[in-house]
Amino acid sequence: MTSIQHILLSAIEATANEKELEWVKTKANSDVKAIQIAFVSAPRFIRKVAIRIDEKVLHEAAPNWQIEEWTLERLVRVYLLLHIPSDQSEEYVKNIETLFDTAEINELVALYSALPVLSYPEKWLFRATEAVRSNMGVVFDAIGFGNPYPFLHFSELAWNQLVLKCIFNDKPIHLIVGLEKRANRKLAETLSDFAHERWAADRKVPAQVWRLVTNFMNDTILADLDKLFQSNDIQNQTAAALVCSETTFPGAESLLENYPQLRASVQKGQLSWKQLEVHQLCYV
Repeated sequence: MTSIQHILLSAIEATANEKELEWVKTKANSDVKAIQIAFVSAPRFIRKVAIRIDEKVLHEAAPNWQIEEWTLERLVRVYLLLHIPSDQSEEYVKNIETLFDTAEINELVALYSALPVLSYPEKWLFRATEAVRSNMGVVFDAIGFGNPYPFLHFSELAWNQLVLKCIFNDKPIHLIVGLEKRANRKLAETLSDFAHERWAADRKVPAQVWRLVTNFMNDTILADLDKLFQSNDIQNQTAAALVCSETTFPGAESLLENYPQLRASVQKGQLSWKQLEVHQLCYV
């Protein structure tokens, strides 16, 4: 049993009742066909209750994989997937693809949630980018939030599409694993264009998206920050102050000096991106 299998089994044991646990262990030790059937039929035997898991141990084995808010049913489905033999890559991929091809929405959520721990990660790129394009919110969330697969394997284009769709749909981008580490110039410029479009339509831009422009400033984005400062929205002003305090782009420091109260608040540590994250979670 792999360390991930052991960790997930420990969480199942901490959450499941005796009957559920017996069912899981029996099915996990079955042949591929039986495991596939069990993956589909799991809701008939496993409850949708919150799981209990040792987060520290999990993150040591699978960094940034966020499963703490999963249900037992979802956890069991992923655990079962990890028992499909992976020694033959072609056969393994075929068996997983069969489940993708026939999956209903909750099965898709489990499959996308499992991508960080499935074998042959490069084989799932098409499926993962397909999830980004999905109109099913929970499917998008399964690949977009608490899932390190995009951070580790997406191209810059696919990564930017993930982040932008999240922003377009007013979803909380800070839940994307590796958000700031994979910030890039093309994304920053696209975010500026997006802001101009929204402002022209008299619509707001989630304030925390500006955290992605800090290392890719230009004169246009500096003008965007000036606009944020001049707005009556404290969230926008906070974002502008934080970017100006973090960037080395010429003109940003002097722009922040025009707003001494905000500058002082940043220097005292009274303003943070965390505050904007909480605000957006309340907003959505």
